[in-house]
Amino acid sequence: MAAEYPYVYPYSRAEARRNKETQMHEESLRLNISCARAIEQAVRDHSDEEGKALREGCARSVLDKYGFKRVCFVLSNSVKEIPRQYQIDDELRQWARRTSVPRDGKYNRYYVVDTATALLESFTRQTRDAYQALGLFGPEHRVYAGDYEGKVLILSPEALKEEYWTPRDQLWLATGGAGCTVGKLGRTVFATCLGDGDQARFDRSDFIGILGEEFLPDWAAEKLAELRGPKEEQPEQSPGGMEMK
Repeated sequence: MAAEYPYVYPYSRAEARRNKETQMHEESLRLNISCARAIEQAVRDHSDEEGKALREGCARSVLDKYGFKRVCFVLSNSVKEIPRQYQIDDELRQWARRTSVPRDGKYNRYYVVDTATALLESFTRQTRDAYQALGLFGPEHRVYAGDYEGKVLILSPEALKEEYWTPRDQLWLATGGAGCTVGKLGRTVFATCLGDGDQARFDRSDFIGILGEEFLPDWAAEKLAELRGPKEEQPEQSPGGMEMK
C-alpha cells in the first residue's frame, strides 16, 4: 500500500484568498518547490556520464517521497512553462494538459524543474511507466452508457487517496442516488466497493464511467454475483399463459 501524501492544493493564490485558504496554498506550494528541487537532484544523481540520459529508478526515488499526484502536478507545470518555440515531444505536451495546473502568476515559476528538456522528458516517461505499472482502470476501460444504477463503475484515481490506488479500490457497484440517472438534478451516487464491500456516497463526477464487461476481473465478477444474489426463477407458463405446476 502506498504512503499517505499531503494534499496537493489545485487552485491559484487569488482563489485561495477568496476561499480563505492561503495557508493551504502556501503549504502545498512549499512542497511543490521541494518536489521540483528533488527531481533536479535525482536527475543529477541518475544521469549518464554524458548527462544525456537517465538510469532506471530515477523517477521512483522521487515518487516514493512525494507521490504521483504531486510529481505529476510539478512535471505538468514544468512542461507548460516551456515556451512554444522550444523543441519538446508533442505527446508530452498533450499529457501535461490532462493535469489541471492553475495559472498562478509568479508562483508557477517557483516549481519549474530546471533541467535539460531531454532529461525532463526522460523523467516524465519513467513517471508515466510507473503509473501504468499500477494497473489502474482508466477511460479506455469504460463504455459510453448513460444510467449508472446496477452497473459497475470506475472510480477516478483523483477521487481516491494514493494509498488506495489499486484496481480493487476503483470498481464500485452503483446502488442508487439521483446521480445515477442522466438528466436528474441531483448528483449523488451510492455505491458498494467490489474490492472490500464498503459502501460510500459519491458525486457522479467522481466516476470515469461504466466498466466494459470485457474488462471485469474474475475477483470482481465473483463479488458482483454475491452482491446481486441468485436470480429468481420465473415460473414456467403454458402457451395459454397459465402457470405450469
